[in-house]
Amino acid sequence: MIIFQRQIENQIRKNLFKRGMVVILGPRQSGKTTLSKKIVESFGKKGEYFNCEFADVRKHFVLGNPKKLLELIKDKKIVVFDEAQTIQNIGKILKVFYDTYPHIQIIATGSSSFDLANKIKEPLTGRAFEFILPPLSLYEVKSAISISREKLNELMLYGSYPRVVGAKTITEKKLELKKIATNYLYKDIYTFEAIRNPKVLEDLLIHLAYATGNTVSVYKLAKELGTAPSTIERYIRLLEQSFVIKRIYSYSKNFANELKKSYKIYFLDTGVRNALIEPVDINDAQTKGALFENFFIMEKMKQGFLQTFPPRLAFWRTKQGIEIDLIKIENKKLTAYECKWQKQKVSFKNFLNKYPKTKTFVVSPENMLE
Repeated sequence: MIIFQRQIENQIRKNLFKRGMVVILGPRQSGKTTLSKKIVESFGKKGEYFNCEFADVRKHFVLGNPKKLLELIKDKKIVVFDEAQTIQNIGKILKVFYDTYPHIQIIATGSSSFDLANKIKEPLTGRAFEFILPPLSLYEVKSAISISREKLNELMLYGSYPRVVGAKTITEKKLELKKIATNYLYKDIYTFEAIRNPKVLEDLLIHLAYATGNTVSVYKLAKELGTAPSTIERYIRLLEQSFVIKRIYSYSKNFANELKKSYKIYFLDTGVRNALIEPVDINDAQTKGALFENFFIMEKMKQGFLQTFPPRLAFWRTKQGIEIDLIKIENKKLTAYECKWQKQKVSFKNFLNKYPKTKTFVVSPENMLE
C-alpha cells in the first residue's frame, strides 16, 4: 500500500495545542482517516482514535454532559473523532467539552461540509482551526510515484483519490473508482438531506459531467430534467458542499460586456466525472480539452486549500465569446491561465487591454510535469 505525504499535515501539526480544535473536512475516501490516525498515533499512548459511526462511541456524546465524553477519552491528551458529522448536535457538544477541558486537543473530521459545518462551525466560532483535505494533488502523487505523460493521462482519466492512485492495475483502479462514485460520494446527501427525487440528482450529475468547462444554465437544466430551477440550485449547492463539484464564477470589474452572474461547474475529481459518463475517450478533442481544464483548475484549488486566505478563482468571458479559462485573484493581483492539450501560443490581448498588469500563462500537460 502506497502512503502519500499530505501537504496539509505540517500545517495541522503546527496548530495542535494552540487553544483550538482542529476540523478536517473533505469528501469520503480522500484520506482524512489515514491522516488523522497518523497524527494521533505519533503521540503514542497520549493519543486515541474514535470512529463516531460506532454505537459504543456515539453513546458518550450527550449534550450538556461533558463528563460523559471524558469517560470515553479518559487520560488522553489528543483524540480524533472521525466522521463527526454523524453525531447529532456535535458542534454544541464539542463547544461545551472544549470550554470545560481546553487542555485536550480534539481533531474532528467530516465528509460533508453542509452537515459538519452547520453543526460544528457556528458553535465553534473562534474555537477551531479548519482544514480541507481533497483528493491527492499532483505534487502529492509525484512525491510517491514517478509521473510520466502517460501516467498523467491516467490521473486525468481515473482521478486522484488515494485508493485509486495506489491501485496496481487499471481494472483495480476502475473498481475503486466505482465504489467511490456509487457507494461513498453521495451518502451524506441522502443521509442528511430530504432528496425527493434521487433520479433528478443522478441525472443532474450526468448533465454536469457532459457540461464540464461550459457555463451552466439552471433554467435549461430544470427544463431538461423536468423539475423546478430552485430544485436544481439546491442540488448544485448540496453537491458543492459535499465536495463533489465546485462552481467557478465569471470575473468582472463592472464591464458591461462581461457575463457577471454566470458560472461553470467542475468536478473536484476528474475520475468521478468520468465514471458518470464512461466510457471516456481521452483522444477525443473536446473530451481531452475539458478533462485537462478541469484537472488543472482543481490543482489550483487544491493549492488554495493550503493557504489561510486562498486566492479567488474565476473565468473570464465576454458576450463576443472571448474567454480565458482561469483567472486567479490574489492580493489584488491577477494571473490568467489558458489550458491547452498541446503547447501553443495564445493571445491574451483582449484581457490585457483591460487588465494590463496581469501575468499570463499557457498551461499544457507537458509544462505541468515540468
